[in-house]
Parts: sequence; structure tokens; C-alpha cells
Amino acid sequence: MTSPASTRVRILDAALDLFGQRGVDSVSLDEIAREVGVRKQTVLYWFPSKDELLDAVLETAAAELVAVIDAAVRSAPADPLERIDSVVRAVFRPAVRRPAVLGLIRELGRLSPAHAARLREHLDPLIARAIEAIGAEMDAGRLRRGDPGLIAALAYATVTGVATEPEVLRTVGWTADARGLRQLRDELRAFLRAALAPDS
Repeated sequence: MTSPASTRVRILDAALDLFGQRGVDSVSLDEIAREVGVRKQTVLYWFPSKDELLDAVLETAAAELVAVIDAAVRSAPADPLERIDSVVRAVFRPAVRRPAVLGLIRELGRLSPAHAARLREHLDPLIARAIEAIGAEMDAGRLRRGDPGLIAALAYATVTGVATEPEVLRTVGWTADARGLRQLRDELRAFLRAALAPDS
């Protein structure tokens, strides 16, 4: 017998996959219910509206991202370049395992202001910590001096660009599959390492 909590998780998982694959506007609650194998009323029991379901999907995805990055930082060596490298690998891991995550990132640009604001509430503390950590390492001379906010924004733009501009990347021969994601991850790691290595 399926527990109520696992039904809620299954609804969230199905919604993430369908929203990521086809876009939020193209997916109905009926389709999500069919995917999970429950009635629409069950979806509405857990999430009284599609907007509330989308909020929960975004909150879950953000929480998973924060947990993955925090774990990567905690387990990384003290060297700041190694720590950044660990974070980049950790961020790409969910996208390689579950490509719908990239589709969900693509949907972020189409969110209503209210949805976008709620998502920022989850991600802003993570971004602020990253900028503060990069700035501290620059102040200590362990990373090349630059604008920590812009460095974080460039890394973010690379990841989101994969989701939002796959056709542009295809023009340079990139393929949107697991191998292509690993290649892009490794190029980003090498770029950040070269850009941030302190002058010797």
C-alpha cells in the first residue's frame, strides 16, 4: 500500500518531469494525475491549484540544489579551486541523471513575478554565500582578483544557457545528451580554474 507522503512525492516527481519536458503551460493536472496513477482529486488534495503545485516543484528543486551544493562544499578540499570544481560537478550531476531538470530551468524565465520571487527566496541565500566565499578567497589571495558576483553570474549563465539555448550550442557541434553535458561541465571547470587561479 502506498503511503500518503509517497503519493505527494510521486506527484511532485511527475510534475517536475512533465513541466521540464513539455513546459508548465502545456501540462494539465489531469495529465499529472494519469502519470502518477491517481485521480485528479488526489492531486488537488495535496496541491489545491496548479500554481501551488508549481511552487512546490520549484521549492523542492531549489532545496535539492542547495543540499547538493552544501554537501559538495563540505566534502571538498580546502583549496578554493578544488572547492569550486566540486560545486560545478555537483550542479551538473542532477542534470546528467535527469534531463528534465534542464527543462525546468528553461521554464524559470517564463515564471510569473510571484513564482519568481518565491524561487528567489530559496536561492538568494545560496547565491549570497557563494559570492561571499569567492570574495573572501580573493581577499586572501587564493583566487585571482575579480568581481565575485560576476564570476557567480557567469557560471550560472553557462548552466542556464544549456537549458535555454540548446540550438545555439548545437551550431558549434554540442549535443544535448549526457555525454554533451559532461563535456560542457568539464569545459566550465577548466574555464573557471584558468580564470580564477592566482598569479604565481
